[in-house]
Amino acid sequence: MSGNESIKALDAACQPLQSEFTFHFILHIRAVEEIQHNLTFRRRIRIGITSKFTMAMSASRREGRRIAASLFSPLTIRHSLASSEEYALSGVRSISTQVVRNRMKSVKNIQKITKAMKMVAASKLRAIQSKAEKSRGLWQPFTALLGDLPSVDVKKNVIVTISSDKGLCGGINSTAVKISRGLHKLNFGPEKECKYVILGEKAKAQLLRDSRQDIELSMTELQKNPLNYTQVAMLADDILKNVEYDALRIVYSKFHSVVSFLPSVSTVLSPELVEREAEAGGKLVELDSYEFEGAETKSEVLQNLTEFQFSCVMFNAALENACSEQGARMSAMDSSSRNAGEMLDRLTLTYNRTRQASITTELIEIISGASALEG
Repeated sequence: MSGNESIKALDAACQPLQSEFTFHFILHIRAVEEIQHNLTFRRRIRIGITSKFTMAMSASRREGRRIAASLFSPLTIRHSLASSEEYALSGVRSISTQVVRNRMKSVKNIQKITKAMKMVAASKLRAIQSKAEKSRGLWQPFTALLGDLPSVDVKKNVIVTISSDKGLCGGINSTAVKISRGLHKLNFGPEKECKYVILGEKAKAQLLRDSRQDIELSMTELQKNPLNYTQVAMLADDILKNVEYDALRIVYSKFHSVVSFLPSVSTVLSPELVEREAEAGGKLVELDSYEFEGAETKSEVLQNLTEFQFSCVMFNAALENACSEQGARMSAMDSSSRNAGEMLDRLTLTYNRTRQASITTELIEIISGASALEG
């Protein structure tokens, strides 16, 4: 066979292979072109959606900053919540979910604190209540013997106001201060003198505003350690040594229950006034029916008796006021925990509505962008 014939025979044998290779090569080229076309179409959709999404997010951030400023302005929380709900209900993505989430986190933390404070107040109340009930037996015999004369008219009056050192206990301290101011107005005049002796930081802070010159003595941190009679007796002795008085009027809150307390005033007269009332045949005339034994005179016995009466009344008043403080704090913290729970529910609803509105808006933008590019 010649050379030309050999070449022709080889070409004839390779012809089927060339046609098959050409077919597969064309299919490969078409597949590559289709992939490139799809990538280009997707890139265009992504660019359009990204631009719209970026514009929407920038507007949302601007509006979110405006709403955040209004949320943290010195308005009430209830008013800010109402505004947030109005924005969410209107379907406008105008409040940032991050702002609501931060507010929810802060409310949860506050709720934890108020619940813990309620439990601490309950444990302290159980410990003080038993002492207060036992201390009532100390001053009641003095009331039966010497009487309690809140309407006695004397020249030198001293108002002993008992309050707490800490707040968050309702209106217990403001009530004691109001009664003290009322007593000061009733017992103050051109021929009368009325001074304050303050036990507790809260009453001191309020009375310093308008009665600084009338404050004779002030003591704080009375409940830093558990109250006992020795501690209160030392305080009573300091008061009697540093203050001249005809009548001591002790203002405190008497404990009734966890949710109620009664503002009370106990009056302790000086020994001279007690003896004068007994000699004048007043309410203290029954003292003459008692016999005084020993070398002490009647005046010395009355002096010791009134000092002991004042320390006993002070001890009971401090314990009663401490019980009322813890009960009022329990009630206040319980109300705060409930209010925090209600606020958390409203914030959760606002957050879900805002998030759902944001998701719906983004889906609408994506579908609209795809439809516009297809059209």
